[in-house]
Amino acid sequence: MAVYFGTYTKRESKGIYKAQFNSETGHLSNLELVAEEPNPTYLAFDKAGRLYSVGAENEQGGIVAFDTDFSLLNHVVSEGAPHCYVAVDEERNLVYAANYHKGQVLVYKRLENGSLELTDIAQHQGSGPHENQASAHVHFSDLTPDKFLVTCDLGADQVVTYKVSDQGKVEKLATYQAAAGSGPRHIVFHPVAKIAYLICELNSTIEVLIYDGWGEFEHLQTISTLPQDHTGFNGTAAIRITKDGKFVYGSNRGNDSIAVYKTLGDASLELVQIMSTQGKTPRDFTLSPDEKHLIAVHQDSDNATVFSRDTETGRLTELSHDFYLPEAVCVTFFED
Repeated sequence: MAVYFGTYTKRESKGIYKAQFNSETGHLSNLELVAEEPNPTYLAFDKAGRLYSVGAENEQGGIVAFDTDFSLLNHVVSEGAPHCYVAVDEERNLVYAANYHKGQVLVYKRLENGSLELTDIAQHQGSGPHENQASAHVHFSDLTPDKFLVTCDLGADQVVTYKVSDQGKVEKLATYQAAAGSGPRHIVFHPVAKIAYLICELNSTIEVLIYDGWGEFEHLQTISTLPQDHTGFNGTAAIRITKDGKFVYGSNRGNDSIAVYKTLGDASLELVQIMSTQGKTPRDFTLSPDEKHLIAVHQDSDNATVFSRDTETGRLTELSHDFYLPEAVCVTFFED
């Protein structure tokens, strides 16, 4: 099966890559460049197989659309840095993006051929006590289970939700204030319980939140992503939850590890394991479609690590860490 990688293109990478993944053995092979693009750091496929990525053109930043054969459809760019997150809304025929440097949430209409047209921008304001929080920094924009747009603002320590019209216009609905200096980065939702898990980059925690719908969150628990003996820098990155809602995984950059949690009866978290990723700066990771493997990719050591996953306990066992992959910061599966 095919697995795709978004990258930075500051050293060796040329853009978006594809590899083959053997779901029986966990073996990665046949790395190939499928699209040249500067710093395509986040990827999202639509159901038809068109690819939307962080993109840049003529030294302007934004989003790029590729057809199913990875031929270029269009760029939508403006002055300044590119986005950092992309998500597809099939129901409304929209694509969402987050721009960290500008503190913006962006909405695009998906046109008939798959190309994009900007429909709205929500500008965030705010700051926090950490040195990385001088201004708003939107790091995530995706859908809640009840189809509102949820955004994580690392700069303002906020989770902001929006109503979205079918025309791609947004209207602010609610704001959750996370712990001061925590730096909310990404959020995932439990498949059954009214619970969300918010990974916070700057204080290396996960906030477990009660989500009753309509964009409203309430704090339930805060749990560390780090071993007790860790000293020095750490910044969390990605968070994933299994389809059955029994296990949550989060990545640490600095400690260079994956924290494994099981969900308890009230959907709060209990730490199971902290596993080294055998690489430097695991900015992203994902579970294989059958959830029997986990692939972590590394921004600074140019390798992918594959783990087998015990579906009963959630625990990870390393299978390999020597698959060459330049500057990878996003990993996603897509099957035709």
